[in-house]
Amino acid sequence: MKVHRMDHVSLNVNDLQAAKSFFVDLGLEVRAEWEMEGEWLDQVLGLTDVKTACVGLGTPDGQAWIELVKYYTPSDEQDIPKPFANTLGIRHIAFAVEDIDAIVAKLKEKGTEVFSEVQQYEESYKLCYVRGPEGVILELAERIK
Repeated sequence: MKVHRMDHVSLNVNDLQAAKSFFVDLGLEVRAEWEMEGEWLDQVLGLTDVKTACVGLGTPDGQAWIELVKYYTPSDEQDIPKPFANTLGIRHIAFAVEDIDAIVAKLKEKGTEVFSEVQQYEESYKLCYVRGPEGVILELAERIK
């Protein structure tokens, strides 16, 4: 018995189109879009009367996949939390990027919350944390060559 790889990360979002646009602007590519509902999905999720719309996005190298999921029913009526980097639980998704300065500048122009200016870690990486759609924290990391 063994784990082969991580398959994907799923993000539940209220505004599917805005989240899709954010990740496309970041450089991910739309790989699939679909809607699902019915008894089978209810049983898999342990919910009742589930209806969703989903967008699958991948990195250009095909190594990573993110699913954005909009639940039409049942909806989550709670406010979207804005956790800090030290909040317990799954906290951020890291992306290896090229030209972090240009990406961060583009995200700032679009109003994305940036935790700090780009910082250099020793002689190995330039790093920056930003807040993506629905409050998710993203780490951007550019390897210094």
